[in-house]
Formats: sequence, structure tokens, C-alpha cells
Amino acid sequence: MDQIIASLSPNVRKKSDQIREVLNNEISQSAAFRLQICLKLIKSLDDEIEVLENEIFNYAYNNHKHEMEILMSVPGIGKLGAATLIAEIGDFNDFSSGDKLASWLGLVPNVYQSADKYHNGRITKRGPKEARWILTQIAQAAAKTKNSKLKEFFNRKKKSIGHSKAIIALARKIATIIWHLITNDEMYEDETGYKKGETQKTKIVENEILSVDERITIMSEIFAITRKKEEKST
Repeated sequence: MDQIIASLSPNVRKKSDQIREVLNNEISQSAAFRLQICLKLIKSLDDEIEVLENEIFNYAYNNHKHEMEILMSVPGIGKLGAATLIAEIGDFNDFSSGDKLASWLGLVPNVYQSADKYHNGRITKRGPKEARWILTQIAQAAAKTKNSKLKEFFNRKKKSIGHSKAIIALARKIATIIWHLITNDEMYEDETGYKKGETQKTKIVENEILSVDERITIMSEIFAITRKKEEKST
């Protein structure tokens, strides 16, 4: 039991008392069988995700290597975040300013008028939700980065508008920063002392090239599965 708990991640080990309580009970044959199926499914999905990630990163590094490097110089942005932003935004030069990009991403507040006063509401949430989602994840990571102006910005905003709104404000700020960096061909610099750790070199793993015959076989199998489902439904 000690060996099992020691092999777990630090966050999971915090619940060691609950884990010991579970492990002290006998696991039935039925439960063990279902757990085994779940583990096989998880491994299968992880393997498929790895194949897809290899395809994504191969394309990103072969076609947008410099943009990937610029984006990954920003606190909170890893290779998955960089590849997602490139895929969703495309050509950053299509936008005349960072604010225009942030507006297209739906990270700016709705503005409405009451009498002679203008009020800000919730963000518009226009544009691609995947890009908006990845930017909020990036902002979450950047808010925890030590010795960073982005963390200082987040902490200032958090005091006045709360954690959730401060994250959105930081995501918007990051959107304007990456627009400036990409369009001006610059790497991120932070005068507060932040230095991004050495980025682990990505090993390009080429996926197996599928022949025309193999692609035809895949499509045939899809049609066969669809037909069987239709037959069952009727």
C-alpha cells in the first residue's frame, strides 16, 4: 500500500487516508474487471491523442516554426497553446491592432448605454471558442508565473474585479501582446526579471503515411459501420 501511494502524484497523495480506506476493502472480481476495461480505454485514447499531437506539432513546426518560437517565449504558452493559437487565428496581420484581435476573439466587454452613461457588461464571446478557451488556460498559467509583469497585472486586477474577471482581463492582454510580437517579429521580454526556462526541444515524430488503398479501406469501414447502425435503428 505504501508503494502504491508513493507512486502517486503529490496532489493525489494528499488524499492518502481516503486511498488507504479504499485499498483496505477487497476489490471484487466484477469491479477489477471494469477497472481493467477503463484502463485499456484510457491507454487507447492516450495513444490516439499522441498520434494526433504528433501530426499537429509536425505541421506547426514545419510551416510556422518561427511563430511557434515567438509565442512560446510568452509566459504560460507551451507548444500546444502556440499551435492552437496559430490554427485558430491564422494570419495575425489580418488584424490592424491587438485590440482588434481581442475583439475578434470575443474577449472585450459588451458596451451598453443607459441614459447618458455607458456601461460594460460581460465579454461578447464572439469568434472561435477554442481560441478563447486556450487563452484563458494560458492566462491561468501566466497568473502563476513568478517574476512576471503578467502576474503583477493579474494581481492588480484581482484586487479590484476578482479572480475570474482578472483572468479574462489577462487573457485579453496576452492577445494584444502576441499580436504585437508576431506582427513585429519580436520575442517576449520582461523587465521584471522573468526568464523562460529552456524550452525542451520537440522531437518531430513522423506518423505513418497511409497509402491510397489504406484510406479507401478506412472509408469503407466507416460506411459499413454507419450501415449497420442504420439497420439496427430500423
